[in-house]
Amino acid sequence: MSTNRKLTSRRWSRGAGAALVVMLGMIAPGALAQQAPAQSLEDEIRAFCGNIADAARDQRYLLQKKELEELQAGVDERIRLLEERTVKYRDWLKKREDFMRVADTQLVEIYKNMAADSAAKQLEIVKPGIAAAIVMKLSPRLASQILNEMDTKKAAALTSILAAAAAPEQPEDPS
Repeated sequence: MSTNRKLTSRRWSRGAGAALVVMLGMIAPGALAQQAPAQSLEDEIRAFCGNIADAARDQRYLLQKKELEELQAGVDERIRLLEERTVKYRDWLKKREDFMRVADTQLVEIYKNMAADSAAKQLEIVKPGIAAAIVMKLSPRLASQILNEMDTKKAAALTSILAAAAAPEQPEDPS
C-alpha cells in the first residue's frame, strides 16, 4: 500500500469509527451510557434539590415574613385598643373623683340630719349629678328613704347615675 492510501485509510477508519459511535448513540442510547459515568436517580434528586434550595429558602422566608407582619398588625391593633380603653378609663376615673368631691362632707352632714321627705324635695331641685353624689355619701338606709320619697322618674335618674358611678361601662372584648 502506498503512503497516500495508508493515510486515506486511516482517515476513513477514524471518520467511520466516529460516525459509527454517533449512529450507535442514536440507535441504542444505552450503548454510550456505559462509557459516561451513570448518575443514579438519587444523585439527580440531590442535584435538583441543591439547585432549588436557595429559591425554596427565599420563598419560605417571604411566607414567614408575611405571617409575622400579619401578627404584628394584630398586636398593634390590640395595643391601640388597650390605649384607647386606658384613656376612657382614666376619663371615667377623673369624672368619678370629681363627682365624689362635689359631695363635700359638710353638705352630706346637712342631708344626714334632714328628714327623708324634706331631703327628697331638696334633691329633686338640685342638679342630678350633685344630688347623686350626695346620696352616694349617705348611709344606704337613709339614701333608700330619700329615694323612696322622691318623684319616681327623678329617683330612677339618680339611681342610673349612682350605678354608672359605681361601675364603668364595660367595653366589648375584641377577641
